[in-house]
Amino acid sequence: MVSVPEFSHILSPVVNRTLSDEVVERLRKAILNGHFAPGEQLREASLAERLGVSRGPVREALKRLEREGLVVVGRNRRTYTARLSLQDLEELYSLRSALEPLALRYACRRATPDDLAAMQAVVDTMAEYLARGITEQEAAELDLRFHELIYQASRHQRLFKFWTSLRHQIYIFLLSRNVADPDFRDQAVRGHQEILDAIKARDEERCVMIIEAHLQVGYDRARRSYKPAS
Repeated sequence: MVSVPEFSHILSPVVNRTLSDEVVERLRKAILNGHFAPGEQLREASLAERLGVSRGPVREALKRLEREGLVVVGRNRRTYTARLSLQDLEELYSLRSALEPLALRYACRRATPDDLAAMQAVVDTMAEYLARGITEQEAAELDLRFHELIYQASRHQRLFKFWTSLRHQIYIFLLSRNVADPDFRDQAVRGHQEILDAIKARDEERCVMIIEAHLQVGYDRARRSYKPAS
């Protein structure tokens, strides 16, 4: 009988993330938290020195962040943090308007009690944070988390993959909202609770109607953060 090679040592659990994973996470967090200004040049040597690593992991991390849309490489081959334009906003809004109603239809059919409880926990946290004063970062993170749970509840792998390719850029736009605006305070909890209630009722048509209005409000608020064209 032919013996079967033992591969357990090859497929054993990964103990630690790679250095590149650690670097990309730190740079991503710095960009999303506004540590680097939009359009600011990111120099490999300077970043490597500050992070205490060689330039190789930094170079690989910047390539990954470019694929996520958080950095761009100019014609001079220099790397800059992304300055998301009004056209970027229009494209992201048009994609969300196409994808999210589909995600909600599937979520209505496939969401489990655990999915619904996770969404409710996010809405409850929004209400709690709004009551004590919410930051732009907290508002963006909670909003993103709620919508990500919708995609997860859809159990549609390819749809979720599209979402993951957009979420970092969506987060940047979510930061542009004025969370002190009474309009935001009113819509943040109420709007998400309405979506959740419609999913609980398994009402696909109502879900689509609510999400279309919800995305329009978010788009209008983000668009107001852009200065009028001269």
